[in-house]
Amino acid sequence: QMYLMKYGYMDNMSNSKSAPLLSPDFLKDHIMDFQGFAGLNQTGELDPLTVEYMKMPRCGVKDKVGKGSYAKRRRRKRYVLQGSRWRVRDLTYKISKYPSSSRLSRSQVDNDIAEALKVWSDYTELTFTQKESGKVHIDIRFDRREHGDGDPFDGAGGTLAHAFFPVYGGDAHFDDDENWSSESLIGTNLVQAAAHEFGHSLGLSHSKTHEALMAPFYRGYDPKLKLDGDDIKAIETLYGKRKEKTPPTTVQSVTPPFDVPRFGISDRDEICSHSKIDSIITTKNKQTYAFKGSKYWKLTDDSIAEGYPRRISSDWEGLPPDLDAGFTWTNGRTYFFKGSKYWRFTNQNMDEGYPKLISKGFVGIPNNVDASFVWSGNGKIYFFKGSKYWRFDPEARPPVKESYPKQISNWEGIPNDLDDALMYSNGYTYFFKNGEYWRFNDRKFQVDRTNPPFPRPTGRWWFGCPESTDIDDKE
Repeated sequence: QMYLMKYGYMDNMSNSKSAPLLSPDFLKDHIMDFQGFAGLNQTGELDPLTVEYMKMPRCGVKDKVGKGSYAKRRRRKRYVLQGSRWRVRDLTYKISKYPSSSRLSRSQVDNDIAEALKVWSDYTELTFTQKESGKVHIDIRFDRREHGDGDPFDGAGGTLAHAFFPVYGGDAHFDDDENWSSESLIGTNLVQAAAHEFGHSLGLSHSKTHEALMAPFYRGYDPKLKLDGDDIKAIETLYGKRKEKTPPTTVQSVTPPFDVPRFGISDRDEICSHSKIDSIITTKNKQTYAFKGSKYWKLTDDSIAEGYPRRISSDWEGLPPDLDAGFTWTNGRTYFFKGSKYWRFTNQNMDEGYPKLISKGFVGIPNNVDASFVWSGNGKIYFFKGSKYWRFDPEARPPVKESYPKQISNWEGIPNDLDDALMYSNGYTYFFKNGEYWRFNDRKFQVDRTNPPFPRPTGRWWFGCPESTDIDDKE
């Protein structure tokens, strides 16, 4: 009941004499309202998943900010505009109180706040200038518990921050009890939380679209942080689109004396129409490659690099198509598996003497594996096949203990019959199957429970495919 009142799903009845209104049916309606906003099954019951969502770290701004504002908005328009906006384009801000015990330096906080504001200026004509003192449009503070605005913080976890709409001043307050961090799995990512709060400072309310930055729940550190289409439509509705800069002169194109590989629309359609992959690896130089059939793709932070896909045979000489799995070991060498054999590469050059038999080089590991990866939890190599998995320790004798194989169900939330897995540069382990992926929290040893939930479509989140063309859903 307190949660529902705090976040706008029911009126504050602390001073009300209408106790009969708090009947089971009355509460059920409001619980269903919350479940609908969170994208949960609307049972009206406080089932375990609903309770778990209510315990998630989140923004302190109410989900429903006006009577009927959520129920009456157009069906296709998932974002909500609070109703006020800044009348100027050049906004100023200052950080009047820095975190007291954060691992972040003042300069890092400055950089992260600037990066969070840039998320919005990239799509509008808005500019943001930091000032050291004086009057500003957006005042930013890190405070604890009761801090003078009538909306106290609750300590670590729970409410992370809150901000005020332009009509109320636009200020943003962050809970100083949180362990604010930058580019780390540990703590709460400041850029991500701040970018969300500044959406409120600019006039946006919470969005029901789970992928939107303006969704109320903190989703964990995401190195691919960017605005969702819903966020972009909302901010452009308030402030207009960013104008494209006209180039000063027209430069005559010159035909290069060689063939430049192009990323054709048919190639994008190929990976977007069915995003199932054979293998995915990250090399020692932090490049991530996805393999499918006879082709491979180089991935950027949020899409596919220009010039891809390319043929495996052109750049990975000796490596066959239709791979089973792959991983990069701590020494920088990359291993690929197919059938009963494995190949070892240094950079993109196959090492002499390969391929070799899995039964010789990886004693105790079966042929035809589904997935392989190095796990951050202990630095060991894991192989998955069907409903079972094996742990391989190159320094142990034997390298696979007698207690293996074990059931994949030990990895909470991970399905059987995987396509491949990857320990990514952000420290999470990602599992792929049939065009979907699961993000595994190595510290909690379970699939992350967040919004939007896992599995998510690989095409949209890894290859930058438009949502409408990614057909790999849960049919």
